[in-house]
Amino acid sequence: MEIYIISIILASILIMPFALKTFSPYVWMDILYFGDLLRILVKFVARRRRRPLFFVLDRFLEQTAAHPDKPCIVFENERYTYTCTDKRSNKIANALQSHPGYKAGDTVALFMGNEPAFMFTWLALAKLGSPVALLNHNIRTKSLLHCFNCCKAKVLIAASELKQAVEDVLPSLIEQGVTVLLMSKHCDTPGIQSFSHEVEEASDDPVPRSFRSHVTLKSPAVYIYTSGTTGLPKAAVVNQNRLLIALAVLSSNGVSSSDIFYLNLPLYHTAGFVVGFIGTIETGSTIILKRKFSASQFWDDCRKYNVTVVQYIGEVMRYLCCTPKKDNDKDHKVRLAIGNGIRAEIWKEFLNRFGNIQIREFYASTEGNVGFLNYAGKIGAIGRVNFLHRKLFPYTLVKYDTERDEPVRDANGLCIESPKGEPGLLVSKITNLAPFVGYAQNEEQTERKKLRDVLRKGDIYFNTGDLMRIDKDNFIYFQDRVGDTFRWKGENVATTEVSDILTVCDCLKEANVYGVQVAGHEGRIGMAAVTMKKEVQFDGCKTYNHVVSCLPSYARPRFIRIQNAVEVTGTFKQMKVKLVEEGFDPVRIQDPLYILDENEKSYVPLTAQIYNAILSGNMKL
Repeated sequence: MEIYIISIILASILIMPFALKTFSPYVWMDILYFGDLLRILVKFVARRRRRPLFFVLDRFLEQTAAHPDKPCIVFENERYTYTCTDKRSNKIANALQSHPGYKAGDTVALFMGNEPAFMFTWLALAKLGSPVALLNHNIRTKSLLHCFNCCKAKVLIAASELKQAVEDVLPSLIEQGVTVLLMSKHCDTPGIQSFSHEVEEASDDPVPRSFRSHVTLKSPAVYIYTSGTTGLPKAAVVNQNRLLIALAVLSSNGVSSSDIFYLNLPLYHTAGFVVGFIGTIETGSTIILKRKFSASQFWDDCRKYNVTVVQYIGEVMRYLCCTPKKDNDKDHKVRLAIGNGIRAEIWKEFLNRFGNIQIREFYASTEGNVGFLNYAGKIGAIGRVNFLHRKLFPYTLVKYDTERDEPVRDANGLCIESPKGEPGLLVSKITNLAPFVGYAQNEEQTERKKLRDVLRKGDIYFNTGDLMRIDKDNFIYFQDRVGDTFRWKGENVATTEVSDILTVCDCLKEANVYGVQVAGHEGRIGMAAVTMKKEVQFDGCKTYNHVVSCLPSYARPRFIRIQNAVEVTGTFKQMKVKLVEEGFDPVRIQDPLYILDENEKSYVPLTAQIYNAILSGNMKL
């Protein structure tokens, strides 16, 4: 009898894994993910308890001590070891701390593209205990000045090629008493000081820890700009604690010290800065840094540098899939791709064409307090819902009225949770473990991102502004963005900012900006429904010149629709839903339609022929 019982137990043990795989195919992945979550928590708590306080900089110094001669950054024809990177940052820090226009701890705005100096300077400022505002190097004039003022920076450090952009706002900077430093050996513009010469002559001795002794876990580390749902870009405050959380999370992203990481996303963005730069500091990997993304150079670079890990946004993958096919498409060492925003059909095409590369799709936002990781590799999903994750970071999907642009509430004034299979607004409870720090110098916008009385009276949740859907297998999928923001070319575009800029144009009276879908493209492309000033005709050339001079390429409305009047709601909010549905089809729309033509340097009439060329893919947007 005992032998019979033992046999049954052994058989059950042997059968159980196969049964679980059949009826609960993701259970083992869930268990492994639980283990990752626990390791992340343990690592984070251990680092928080260290004295003196432990920051991202300290992790970099640990990596430098561990492998001083290992390449840290490879950029074009230059290689910088961890020791070299450390000493370069020391030189910048020592030059800066002796400069009369700066004192340790001052907030500094960094206005640079992707180059090693960006990384050296950030490390230098971390050594001096200075928060750093990461300015988008594409913005100009009004937006640039606004972003600078958000963080109350005392110093602006700019790349030499951005001198003209700095000069455009220089009178305002001088008026505020800002110290403006240009990374060049010579500058003859009054009010702008050349800084490269001072850096070259500075000592590369280590910076004393006392310079950053004032820094706590609650101190701002960086300001990263997000367009959010309204107005000009907002400076999301990323404090030292949040970067410490990022370090712990990124330690479990599948990257190791032996990996070579290809970084071609902007360093002023969360993806490039946190996942790319900060992530490799955690793992001790080598960064192959590119000025910008290039589909034609991507795989050649990967082969040249033996890249093993790449980073993406949805558009990157589509661009790669759109390049001409080659016999050596699968001839590379890339094993892992980390990013977000890849469509299911592009995901499949990418794997079929470029080989067995693990895709680590995730969801997160700069200022948000919730994130997901598609650890199961389910094509199309951004992550998987599970008990432990939801317990640690309480979140839910609530029904959302897109017409009224607000969550649906019941008779008691509480939000209504969306059932499985139906889209809903993702909201995440604000807790000590999942805080929402908010935006610098913008209490109004910080408050607008808080949703109150969600599941019970008095609770507060972070409003992500994203519509999601959870399927029967507990995978979660991104559906769309809500409010006044759309995404194009991997960038968030705030419609109110674009509207404000359009209405400054001589011939335009009102502008209602929105995003429309284009077949075969990720996100939505910009379109504006405008009204004309009295007795004024639409001038395509003037409008084109105004848009190009004031807006980065991704934010420029590609289509313009001229209306007699802009439709508004009873509370005078511009109506967009019908406009979005109608798109830019000249057959369906009777209003005059124009398209931005870069060859003609004008907005030209949108004909049926042009429309068909766009749909067929013969005309690129």
